[in-house]
Amino acid sequence: MASNLSAAPDFRLTIPQSDKRRPIFFTATIRKSSIKKRLPISCNSSQSSPKTSQNLKESPNPKNPSLSDQLKPLSATTLSTTKDQRTHLLSKPKSTWVNPTKPRRSVLSLQRQKRSPYSLNPKVKELRLFAQKLNDCDSSSESAFISLLEQIPYPLTRENALLILNSLKPWQKAHLFFNWLKTQNLFPMETIFYNVTMKSLRFGRQFELIDNLANEMVSNEIELDNITYSTIITCAKRCKMFDKALEWFERMYKTGLMPDEVTYSAVLDVYAKLGKVEEVLSLYERGVASGWKPDPITFSVLAKMFGEAGDYDGIRAGKPGLARSLFEEMVESGLTPNEKSLTALAKIYGKARWAKDAMELWERMRSNDWPMDFILYNTLLSMCADLGMEEEAERLFEDMKRSEHCRPDSWSFTAMLNIYGSGGNASKAMELFEEMSELGVDINVMGCTCLIQCLGKARRIDDLVRVFNVSIEGGVKPDDRLCGCLLSVVSLCEESEDANRVLTCLQQANPRLVALVRLIEDEKTSYETVKEEFRAIVSDTAVEARRPFCNCLIDVCRNRNLHGRAHELLYLGTLYGLYPDLHNKTVDEWSLDVRSLSVGAAHTALEEWMGTLSKFVHRKKELPEIFSAHTGTGTHKFSRGLANAFASHVEKLSAPFRQSEERAGCFVATRVLRSGNWISSTSKIKFNSSTVKIL
Repeated sequence: MASNLSAAPDFRLTIPQSDKRRPIFFTATIRKSSIKKRLPISCNSSQSSPKTSQNLKESPNPKNPSLSDQLKPLSATTLSTTKDQRTHLLSKPKSTWVNPTKPRRSVLSLQRQKRSPYSLNPKVKELRLFAQKLNDCDSSSESAFISLLEQIPYPLTRENALLILNSLKPWQKAHLFFNWLKTQNLFPMETIFYNVTMKSLRFGRQFELIDNLANEMVSNEIELDNITYSTIITCAKRCKMFDKALEWFERMYKTGLMPDEVTYSAVLDVYAKLGKVEEVLSLYERGVASGWKPDPITFSVLAKMFGEAGDYDGIRAGKPGLARSLFEEMVESGLTPNEKSLTALAKIYGKARWAKDAMELWERMRSNDWPMDFILYNTLLSMCADLGMEEEAERLFEDMKRSEHCRPDSWSFTAMLNIYGSGGNASKAMELFEEMSELGVDINVMGCTCLIQCLGKARRIDDLVRVFNVSIEGGVKPDDRLCGCLLSVVSLCEESEDANRVLTCLQQANPRLVALVRLIEDEKTSYETVKEEFRAIVSDTAVEARRPFCNCLIDVCRNRNLHGRAHELLYLGTLYGLYPDLHNKTVDEWSLDVRSLSVGAAHTALEEWMGTLSKFVHRKKELPEIFSAHTGTGTHKFSRGLANAFASHVEKLSAPFRQSEERAGCFVATRVLRSGNWISSTSKIKFNSSTVKIL
């Protein structure tokens, strides 16, 4: 039975104030020449010595005793000189430093096994050198590795084996060493050996080997702790074996073992990658209820999932647990959002067109000094471009210029060019282009496209040609979008000289497209010739650029008063599937949807539709109650929209359509169209329905 011995020796420290050569390691001023301090000393011992303790109490103040003299009675009674009588002192209590600025974790943290005190082991250096030899040996020769194991400098104890195993970097050698250890039967293979081996295999993305080791543990009744499950699940996720990750997660839950932070985050990411939104929310709520505190990585995963899922209706509806609520929970929990979380949230706000919330988020970033990088800045600039927020974008751009680490790059300038281009601000766009040249920032193909579109709308053909030539010389390779932009500028040119200059630029990018423009401008070109050449060009064009090409070609024809050719091109576009949703028919309503068409193409489609409807009325065929045409309203601040141009053309045709009061961007007609009273007023418009059969 251990007894507690205590003594309170008096220490007397005398420092002459006149001796200035002695260093004094006290911050406070020593006012007295002598200091008396009572120092209690406590010690546990298996030997009881009440007599000595009593003597110490009886004479607490001997005359100037030294420290060794005061401790001598203690050493005589608590320290044994024989090996068999040595006392095993209790281990030093484990101290834990708590950061007062961070909240305490209430969730179960990683249950790590107790590590050996390697720092106190004099053999560590030699063992690590030996492990380095194992790392350096030929990895292709298993026999060489096994023979080298015979040169281990010390007997292979549990601690030594763990040290070597943890020092083996190539997963192949860690796996070989672990298998060799099992054949030696020196000590039981505990959970920690499997965990260290699995960790090495995870770096090599060897899930099958990890899965085999896990099943081996189950067969041998070796406990799988939360580190084991976490390693298995995270490795399955890295190998994109999401089903296996979920399978092991369910097995973990059935054992009643509490997942740790890493496991929760990994499984949430797996559910997110599989698009299982409900499962993500369910697991998130279950983890939080159990005391789990999500980290910034978790919130980044959730925000990214909602951004990719496009669940913006849910955000508007204010459903709990969606992106904005999750972000607020993260901030309230004391976590600082990282760049990925903020970028994902900014993308959500941008796609949901929450301009106010996005700019408030930016203000919070600045006031709270949250981390910001290029991607986050450029995401906010792109959002401003999508929403036409020119002033806000300029503030962001100036903030980037003042930043030490996030100065504007090519994509930042591109976003600003897009904003100025969408707003028709050609002067500021050219100033930005000149600034890029001075700073040595190369313009990319997207920036070139935005700038050319802006200059084309402003009819600044000279600047357009110069920008195009500078971009080509700078290494920009024209893509189909840039070619479509040049083609749209051709349709806007009123002077043939300007059109030819733009076509000269287009000739460098897409000679076949210029050849087709020449063909459709020639009235002698047959319909079959146009059809074959049009099909060949559309086949070689990117899918997203095919319909814009057709729209621009139709606009070119209408601006050249080639209406018959415009109708032919509309028919070819419909024939080759470029306008799949142009016409919709139900029993009660026939509709025309021109939201994906240019102004010229929309006019052509309306003319075709009215011509076909007039034939139906003449033939007294059964017609629906409602006819509607949809132009859309445009959500962009600078969007000119089709509604005004379409309304003007409806009035020009004297078509019996009126704008709907209930639905913006929608024109409707009912019984007036069915009566046929409008046909005589539109008979002056020549329809080319000989080649087009829409309905």
